[in-house]
Amino acid sequence: MNRFINHPVHSWLGLAARWYLGGVFVFACLHKIAHPAEFALDVATYDMLPLSLVNLAALTLPWVELAAGLMLILGWRARGAALACAGMMVVFLVALASALHRGLDMSCGCFASQSVAEDDPISYLTVLRDSGWLLLAAYVALFDRRALGIDRWLEYRRRRPATA
Repeated sequence: MNRFINHPVHSWLGLAARWYLGGVFVFACLHKIAHPAEFALDVATYDMLPLSLVNLAALTLPWVELAAGLMLILGWRARGAALACAGMMVVFLVALASALHRGLDMSCGCFASQSVAEDDPISYLTVLRDSGWLLLAAYVALFDRRALGIDRWLEYRRRRPATA
């Protein structure tokens, strides 16, 4: 089992997974950062947070998405970034499932606000899509132990003998 977990192919598969997932998170945060008031309305529409926390969530979550996405793309603290993405995906999935269960007719607000994405209603396909992203984040966290990127380069530099 250890041989499978440490197989070198995971570095390359992990790189593809990190770039894809990182791109999704960076793309998802751009509209939210540019239009925080619209994103706050999206957060409030889920009716899961007290109104006093809606603005705080709307102002901080997109920046966390941006940081995690860039860290995945660059391979800097990739496992931690993947765990952060997995945690966010769990929260998003709970919110989606709750909204679907309550029969809310709304857009997910993932990539654009309600006013822009009225033609993208939440559905079980949205849950399936987000579940796939959760699995990708879990793959990176579990199997991409020597991520190709900044961390690996720093490790190489640290282990390289000093030249005079």
